[in-house]
Amino acid sequence: MCSWGEIHRGWGPCAPSPVLLLSLLLSVAPFGLLGEETRRVSLEVIPGWLGPPKNLLHIRAVGTNSTLHYVWSSLGPPAVLLVATNTPSSFLKVNWSLLLSPEPDEGLMILPKDSIQFSSALVFTRLFEFDSTNVSNVAVKFPGKPYPAYSLAEFSWNNINDSLDPATLSATFQGHPMHDPTKAFANGSLDFRVQAFSRSGRPIQPPRLLHTADTCQLEVALVGASPRGNHSLFGLEVATLSQGPDCPSVQEQHSIDDEYAPAVFQLDQLLWGLLPSGFMQWRPVAFSQKQGSRESALPCQVSPLHPTLAYPIPQSPIVRAFFGSQTNFCAFNLTFGASTGPGYWNQHYLSWSMLLGVGSPPVDSLSPLVMGIMAVALGAPGLLLLGGGLILLLCHKWNSEYQPIN
Repeated sequence: MCSWGEIHRGWGPCAPSPVLLLSLLLSVAPFGLLGEETRRVSLEVIPGWLGPPKNLLHIRAVGTNSTLHYVWSSLGPPAVLLVATNTPSSFLKVNWSLLLSPEPDEGLMILPKDSIQFSSALVFTRLFEFDSTNVSNVAVKFPGKPYPAYSLAEFSWNNINDSLDPATLSATFQGHPMHDPTKAFANGSLDFRVQAFSRSGRPIQPPRLLHTADTCQLEVALVGASPRGNHSLFGLEVATLSQGPDCPSVQEQHSIDDEYAPAVFQLDQLLWGLLPSGFMQWRPVAFSQKQGSRESALPCQVSPLHPTLAYPIPQSPIVRAFFGSQTNFCAFNLTFGASTGPGYWNQHYLSWSMLLGVGSPPVDSLSPLVMGIMAVALGAPGLLLLGGGLILLLCHKWNSEYQPIN
């Protein structure tokens, strides 16, 4: 796990150790998730009371004997509830009068309650911006001098109905600050694109995370906003529920295969409790162009998770409604890019993707290309030894058959 100060150039850390290489040569990781292979997925915008749209998106993924519920909302800061049940008939119930009140407890429920096997939440609280032009005088925990952060609870968001696409099982929350005295977002926005999946596969665009029917993808994109410095770096604060007194853990998975994300040999994942439970998974890379490529790749750094008792975080009504007021949060920060570039300043674009799901996180198997390379690499010495042995055998036989002339 990297700290704020450990900013590396390129897509990710160095290639794995020989021990890891040997272990991967001896066994290939299983493909996919030990869960439902396919699910019936539906997207629904929950209608609210009279007035402006309340932007409550319910993704329901139904399997043979289970249901996954993803409830996304831009009420307060953007947030998502992840709930898994052991029945295909569980459903969402919303009490708008409670949900919009100062005390929203039980304003949002998944029923029947006794079918819930797992539940957690993510809240996206702040957008950071740093001046990276002179980092020598800055504390090591920051990638640059911080500008005042944007509170995402004070953003105004589009009508989610306008971007709902049942064909691709996706929708986009598009927001900008309600108070923007510098007009930084006059021609820009912060986008949260959510997409669900009915079966396993990969997106076309990098980082091409392997998804399953038990996962949902989020792409966060900062588009067209004017930075407050010539070499601004951006970051995102994410809060999640703590598991008792401890924060969830973040693990790093390393691989020798970078076919789907060239030069990225690492996969990070946040785990809520022991497997199988819930997880958040991402590659430590972001992009400064919409068509992600190696040339536009930015390193993504993650800070250690820490309790938020020292400072308040913006309240999410849906999280409070589902979990109640007696909840503790942990937060971590993601930062994108390095002062050496490339960066957001190139094209005023930044995107980063993650998966959210239940069960064992998807695991990449070695690609046919890498398997072929390993076969050649391991087979060539064997062929040389075999060929050398045959030559020695033939030479010995020829010498034994030679009759000297007296």
